[in-house]
Amino acid sequence: AGPMSLECLGNLLRITLSAEYFEDKYLSLSVVDQSGIAWELDEAMAAQCGYTVTYSNWSSIEFRASAVSCHSHLEKDVFTVTIQIKASHTPDMKNATSHLKSASCHYGPWSSRELVCESNYMEVSVRKEVPQPIKDFIQDAPEDWTVVLPEAKAEEASIWQIVFHQPEEKKALLVSDAWSAGYGLNTTDTRVVLRIPHTAAQVQLVEVGMLLLAQQSCQAVQVQPDLFLQDQGITFSVVRSNTFYKHRWMILMVDTTVACPVDGGDYTNKTITWTVPKYIPLLSAGATSFKDVLVEAGVDLHKLSAKEMSSRKYVLSNDLNAIMMKIPIGAEGGYYKTSVSNGELGAKYTINLFLEHQWEDNKWGLTRHTIIKEIETPFEQVEFAIINNSNLSTRLMNVTVGTFLPDVELVNLTIDGVTVAVPEAVQHGYIIYRTRYSNGSKAYIIQVPLDAPSIKKEYMSDDMRAYTLNVTLAFITHPSRETFTVPVITVSAVRDAVLPSVRGFCDGRNLHLIIAHGNVDQNWLPFISDWHLTPEAAQKYNYSLRDNGTHLAISVPFLSPHVNYEVFHTSGIKASLYLTLKDGITLANRRDFSVSCRFSPSELIQCLPSGTVIITAIKMVGIADLDTSLLVLRDRECKPSLVTEKTATFKFSVNACGTIKKFNSTTMTYENEVLYFRPGNDTPVYRLKFVCSYAVKQAVDVRYESKKNPLPHVKPGFGSLALSLKLFKEKSYSEPYQESEYPVVKYLREALYFEVELLQPKDARLDLNLDDCWATNSQSQDSLPQWPILINGCENNKDSYRTVFHEVNYSLRVEFPQHLKRFEVRMFTFVQGSTLLQE
Repeated sequence: AGPMSLECLGNLLRITLSAEYFEDKYLSLSVVDQSGIAWELDEAMAAQCGYTVTYSNWSSIEFRASAVSCHSHLEKDVFTVTIQIKASHTPDMKNATSHLKSASCHYGPWSSRELVCESNYMEVSVRKEVPQPIKDFIQDAPEDWTVVLPEAKAEEASIWQIVFHQPEEKKALLVSDAWSAGYGLNTTDTRVVLRIPHTAAQVQLVEVGMLLLAQQSCQAVQVQPDLFLQDQGITFSVVRSNTFYKHRWMILMVDTTVACPVDGGDYTNKTITWTVPKYIPLLSAGATSFKDVLVEAGVDLHKLSAKEMSSRKYVLSNDLNAIMMKIPIGAEGGYYKTSVSNGELGAKYTINLFLEHQWEDNKWGLTRHTIIKEIETPFEQVEFAIINNSNLSTRLMNVTVGTFLPDVELVNLTIDGVTVAVPEAVQHGYIIYRTRYSNGSKAYIIQVPLDAPSIKKEYMSDDMRAYTLNVTLAFITHPSRETFTVPVITVSAVRDAVLPSVRGFCDGRNLHLIIAHGNVDQNWLPFISDWHLTPEAAQKYNYSLRDNGTHLAISVPFLSPHVNYEVFHTSGIKASLYLTLKDGITLANRRDFSVSCRFSPSELIQCLPSGTVIITAIKMVGIADLDTSLLVLRDRECKPSLVTEKTATFKFSVNACGTIKKFNSTTMTYENEVLYFRPGNDTPVYRLKFVCSYAVKQAVDVRYESKKNPLPHVKPGFGSLALSLKLFKEKSYSEPYQESEYPVVKYLREALYFEVELLQPKDARLDLNLDDCWATNSQSQDSLPQWPILINGCENNKDSYRTVFHEVNYSLRVEFPQHLKRFEVRMFTFVQGSTLLQE
């Protein structure tokens, strides 16, 4: 109970650390010797000293110690091992909690030779055979002994050297050299111990075949070299060695050869078959008789009875040649552990088998061969499920990912390209739950609100929106620390789409669309036909485009290139503006809006008192091939002064361009037509007839009363005016410099074209007049020096190149010419004496 549990298992002690208690902690294991000194374990020391640390079923930590390990205290048939475990939440082991555990186990009787095959080392312990001393034999003095063999230790019983037998040579190592090479050496009062790591240089791989005997006996088998064959080879790790040890004043030699099976596992028909040959020649060299004494097997160092094996569907067969165990894959006693291959998730069935084989021969007497063999099946891919359990009524996405084995842990999530640890995911709106099932497996539940920034929202159709969770989960396995990722992409359809709505209307000169945003059109773009309506594009055509976050307002003048003229009648012109909202990524059409209004034909014509006529012809829907630049008046030499894709504007005198004059007693009437002729055809396919009428004489009766009034005077008006001063690139005043193009570089005496405009209010009764205009050398209007460009509305007569005024006429961009003033100035620079203040 508690953080540790212990078991005495024959010649091994096992201490198991609780997975729950030590979960999420960093551990340090040490072995405490009889002097109280703690020796921290690492892999090399464990293999050399007879310790094994493994992760057993789903991350429980298991510590095993041999009865003759380096730091065990062996007294008669009881061995005692003490370990110290430090646990900390940080890798630097600060504030570690220390646990000390001491355990004693009884083991006996000992066999003449004990062989142990652990996962990380091979161990052989041999009973010392000490001859009886001759009575009255006079022993040499100790100093004589050390002179002859200076390498021998002064202790009464110690190992002197080891000789390793290899195919090509024999190699002798003194104790100090063998210990430095990683071999474990020890003597007790009654035994000599040699321990060899599986990675040692002297280990050989030898194939051992099955012994096929020609004759057998229930009691014993006489083994003759010519009576057996080798078959079905099993690979063994083998070290052939002789150990020389000193006992009092004698040098004795024992055979310390050891062999452990490396393979022998087979996997067919969902069954593990583990085969161990009975007769291993290297362990019975020189023996002429061989007798089975005991064969016991089990799992996790627990011996199983025949009944227990049968209940688990194990099969143990013990025939003349071999011991064979068959275990169904997935049977009780083993467990599945997670494995990763090429990024794919899979599992391997693992079972820790245990075999003890005792035999007698006429050389060694009784030999006990204990084999601990972890068998692992090949990788097999496994499936896991991603289940969308989203509760749309609470607007919460809920996804379960699993199931996984207990050795899997979720470590981080990748959200929108950013990798965050599980505890930090809550800052992104993600809540992670781990759920455990009765069989030990687990799953992870991810909850995230539909309105989280990382949830992609996409309009589907009608009132449906698709909410997409796209997150990548990264997992790690314990203790192998293999990693794999699981992309989680789930889509939930929710009936919560609010589509944008529109209100359309017209005033005297403009068509207006006001679109109320919904919750799906954040990334939709306004298009007129295939023309993307951006703020820059709207400004170019003098359109109005405003978006305050809740509404998008679009205003387009009646006479515009993107207005469709559909019906023309003396009672009115039907003009329509068609707008499409398109997906900002795919450019797929999402919503179509339009507004249609009737405008008075008088919007097309101006009959000025000066006798000037301005007429705008419009291209009707249905005349696709009409080129507005080829429209003419009755006098075909009269061509439009302003052309767009859908309009052509003519400005001419009533006395020109084939105008027909008609008079009566009250009015003067001037008639003309805008015509379109196809090439080679004198019959017009387009005819727009227009008339200007002027009153010949008009009498107005005015009733008045004479009164002495004060002299007329001008009253100042007060109000808010919005004005702009712009610099244009050319004399045509068609393209101003944009803010991004400043500072503008010009040569001296190069023309600068300025325009001052009254932006607000749009009142035709107002006239803009310039009074004073001056230049400074800095952005401050009060800075010095200054130079006047206009004085009291007139050019500066002290200028070498005087300011030139330019006339402003009506156009698509200019609604009120009286609201604009244009003038031209030659580029100059300020000087102080003969020094230029600026280039």
